[in-house]
Amino acid sequence: MAPLPVPPAPLSLTPLTPVLRVLRLCLHALLAGLLALAAVKAVAAGGPHAYAVVAAAAVMAGVYAAGTLSPAVARAPRAAAWWLAVLGGSWLVLLALSPDGLWAAFPLYFLQLHLLPTRWGLSAVAGTAAAAIAGFVLHGQRVTPGTFIGPLLGGAVAVATVLGYQALYRESERRRELIDELLSTRAELAEAERAAGTLAERERLAREIHDTLAQGLSSIQLLLRAAERALPPGDPALAHIRRAREAAQDNLAEARRFVRALSPPDLEHGSLAAALERLCAPAPGGPAVQFGVSGTPVELPTPYEVALLRIAQSALANTVRHARADRAEITLSFMETSVALDIVDDGIGFDPGAADPGAVRRTPAADGSDGGFGLPAMRARARSLGGTLSVESAPGQGTAVAITLPLPVSPAPVGAAP
Repeated sequence: MAPLPVPPAPLSLTPLTPVLRVLRLCLHALLAGLLALAAVKAVAAGGPHAYAVVAAAAVMAGVYAAGTLSPAVARAPRAAAWWLAVLGGSWLVLLALSPDGLWAAFPLYFLQLHLLPTRWGLSAVAGTAAAAIAGFVLHGQRVTPGTFIGPLLGGAVAVATVLGYQALYRESERRRELIDELLSTRAELAEAERAAGTLAERERLAREIHDTLAQGLSSIQLLLRAAERALPPGDPALAHIRRAREAAQDNLAEARRFVRALSPPDLEHGSLAAALERLCAPAPGGPAVQFGVSGTPVELPTPYEVALLRIAQSALANTVRHARADRAEITLSFMETSVALDIVDDGIGFDPGAADPGAVRRTPAADGSDGGFGLPAMRARARSLGGTLSVESAPGQGTAVAITLPLPVSPAPVGAAP
């Protein structure tokens, strides 16, 4: 058995809100007032047990104070149960000596409901109410409907108050956990967006450097080489042209190093083929993916490698999420004037002609949700490099995505000397 995480009981060690602190003080004041009332009435009546009533009230007050100040009662459910047993015993002694001890049952209700499991707490409240009624009757007091209604109604109010508070507390905890989860998700999303933005900016800078600075330096180098061949041997300008061509060649190599440095992490430590092969690693619950290379591999400009890798990632992600495929195959083909990438799966397929060309979607996934196919981004990448992207699919017949990019002039075979 364990007490509530943040009960408004007087013995909670958890930092309390102002409202709960006031409730705790009210509970202290209520019990002290009721015990003082019983003692004062006994002394005023001058009965034979007057001083015994005062002593019993003092003992009960001392037991209560000891429990509220004891860390063991707040931390250990077993200690709390023993404390309640001793406190209840002292109350029964007071009740046996004076019918006014009945009123001290009301603060006991709240303590029992807070410190005991719900089942035992309800049983303790019922037993306390029955003892209060029995004590009042055994003292020969005049029996009225209020004799029974009072303790029972007080117990019902205490049960409703504590159980209502517990329900509100659980709801508050669920809301707090949901808020924490939303904040964590928002932070993760912001981090993912920053990372995606950083990668996108790196790719854009790589394309810009490749398409402007690197191409310009390459053109300058070709023009200087042509000028060098056009001049007769021994011409004084040849030395200047040769130095200019070497400077252009050095700066072109530096520009290519910048482009490589801005390439995606997947391409930093290997070729495009190696990155695509790593992409085909088995995923839990995903299809078996095979990778193959056709033709003689040639060194591709970084923008080409980035585009092909990103398209493969997007197409394979859609296969895993939506196609319900058992097998998929990625093929990188090097031809004389172009390079092609094919991603084929044996999944459920879809009808490309039945969807909006700007937002092609597969048939609903297993969970009933539609998944975006990402074709606009793929086509945009292909068009930016003068290539084409095609999609072939039909319901129940799998899907094939093919991208073809024209090779730059005179690509160098992989491993060839520069």
